[in-house]
Amino acid sequence: MSEQLIINRNDDKKSKYVSLIPQIKSLIENENNLIANLANVSAALKQTFDLFWVGFYLVENDNLVLAPFQGPIACTRIKYGKGVCGTSLKEKKTIIVPNVELFAGHIACSSLSKSEIVVPVLKNSNVIGVLDIDSTELGSFNETDAKYLEEICNIISEQIKNF
Repeated sequence: MSEQLIINRNDDKKSKYVSLIPQIKSLIENENNLIANLANVSAALKQTFDLFWVGFYLVENDNLVLAPFQGPIACTRIKYGKGVCGTSLKEKKTIIVPNVELFAGHIACSSLSKSEIVVPVLKNSNVIGVLDIDSTELGSFNETDAKYLEEICNIISEQIKNF
């Protein structure tokens, strides 16, 4: 795949995801390095949706450790069950937070973040990491995001040979 995404900026959110997903598949299909793939997926999502922060945390000893991301500096480690990311790890499910101020125990890596979505990356029914996306706008994420981001995380999981 070329190093350039082809996305119509005027498309609605669903259409952008539908266009982006095959490009992500193509981008990572011939690369087995997890870090390289997570970096490119982060960049593709940030570029397509003009997001504030998008990136991954990987599980290490039941905690999450910062992995490839796009955006301002971030929290390096997140404890199991803490914040939105740690809760997604614990519950093994996608969490949509329309207003981070209302999420009990939210970890504010940046005061500019107003809404968030976290999607677990599952391998053999175990969470191996999470995709974390923040927006500077309230209510930025919905079930459309959850559906397609879960699909992207499944694509990543299928690409991982050993973990």
